[in-house]
Amino acid sequence: MKKSTSFGAIPGTLIGALVLSACAPAGGSNGPESAPPYVYAIDDDPRGLNAQFVGAPMTAMFSAQMLEPLVFLSSTYQMSPGLATDTALSDDGLTLTVQLRGGVTWHDGEPFTAEDVKFNFEEIVPLNSYGAAISERLESVEIQDESTVILRLTEPYGPLLETLSSQYMLPKHVYEGTDYVTNPANMAPVGTGPMKFDDYSSGESITLVKNHDYWGGEVAVDSAVFPIMGDATSRTESLFAGEVDQTVVDITALNRIADDPNTQQLGEFGFPQDIALMFNAESEYLTDPDVRQAVFATFDREALVETALQGQGVPADGFFPPAMEWSVSPNVSFSDDFPHDTGAIEEILDDAGLPRGADGTRFTLDIRYTTERTDTAAMAEMARSLFAEVGIELNLDGTSATVFTEKVYSESDFDLALLPATVGADPSIGITRWYTCNEDKAAGRNPSQVCGEEIETAANQALDSAKHEERAEALSTLQDRASDLMFYAPLVWFNGQFPSVNTTRWSGQGEPQPIASRVPWISMTYTGD
Repeated sequence: MKKSTSFGAIPGTLIGALVLSACAPAGGSNGPESAPPYVYAIDDDPRGLNAQFVGAPMTAMFSAQMLEPLVFLSSTYQMSPGLATDTALSDDGLTLTVQLRGGVTWHDGEPFTAEDVKFNFEEIVPLNSYGAAISERLESVEIQDESTVILRLTEPYGPLLETLSSQYMLPKHVYEGTDYVTNPANMAPVGTGPMKFDDYSSGESITLVKNHDYWGGEVAVDSAVFPIMGDATSRTESLFAGEVDQTVVDITALNRIADDPNTQQLGEFGFPQDIALMFNAESEYLTDPDVRQAVFATFDREALVETALQGQGVPADGFFPPAMEWSVSPNVSFSDDFPHDTGAIEEILDDAGLPRGADGTRFTLDIRYTTERTDTAAMAEMARSLFAEVGIELNLDGTSATVFTEKVYSESDFDLALLPATVGADPSIGITRWYTCNEDKAAGRNPSQVCGEEIETAANQALDSAKHEERAEALSTLQDRASDLMFYAPLVWFNGQFPSVNTTRWSGQGEPQPIASRVPWISMTYTGD
């Protein structure tokens, strides 16, 4: 499908036209038959609609509405049955028996079968960035009967079920014999989820319609329109006007969202997010771990939350989020280990042979961030003042995301960098990549040029064990060593990119879902214009 530039702003009249064009005959919804389409404004054309082949947040959001994995994982890490009603892992971690849900049909009416599952593990899962790790250990996929599939592994894989939760099942009859990555169904998905693909007009909107045969219950919304509105102000004002039911607003509008009785930001939607500090450990003044620790402590995390982020978030006190409590090291506490104590910070810098010069400056660092995000820009601006207090001059270098990626990952042309990131389904597939070796300088992985043997060993142990306790111990070791070396660490846990909703037309929009990033299509109720 040809991609065109999205509109900077879609006026309310055009939103109304899009809504009218998406109206479908009502049938069995929780609200009255006159219920209009649900309107969820997005900021740009998605890079794709199938998260099996495209690793982008918006793609993942769309996939969560139409496609489904065998195992569901909520945004609070609660696991529940998806297309599989039960999974049983052998004691040695080498055999996974999967019981499939019966009576499930694809959006085109064909039945979901064990053959689909076998096809996915043999052909589709290896092409996914997370699924590839399962495929490397997969010895065979056996169909025991029409409702039972057995996966046999050559060695245990720690985050096996968590990884399965990110593998959306695709229909064999649609993909077999095609180029999987370029199959047109990737932009018009055929899944088993509560919503079905209907239309995509590049630069204008995407429309989904209800799956009347959804196995999970009666879908309450007949159709949903996703107008593409590139201008954040237009999206925000449309939300307050009730023309849009859900969208992501800029951080500067979140206090207004909280004050308006008809709007709210969703507390649960996707996995935890953070804004992290990345170090280039080969930079002239950052080769010493003690100095890196002092620099990290210079960021007053509480002040950053209250001022730069306007109270939206909490200061990070460790490398892993509290929601992953089982894996959090008891030996690490940022507030105890790296307090924002300017006197102690200055003493460390003095001891490292970095005294203040005649002008009061010790040395100068450059900090990179992307200009698309006002939150990281605000944090960088505040950091400049914080650094000046301890004699460090901080140059701000805001660029586009493309330039940021090239400079930080490919060229190692940075001292410090601020990175917004999503934690993911499991530490071993969402967090440890920021700490393990990255000699090839791949984007989206540890750019520090630190390659620690103890960290590498611990990360591998967490991957190679199917026992929860062994994984937790290995991950604790990784965090303890990361604290010593200090080259990547979250500054704040931040949900500022979670959507906000207008509640005047639909109630139940904040209902927790069994799968991350899914809109509660079943439980919402239309309450009127």
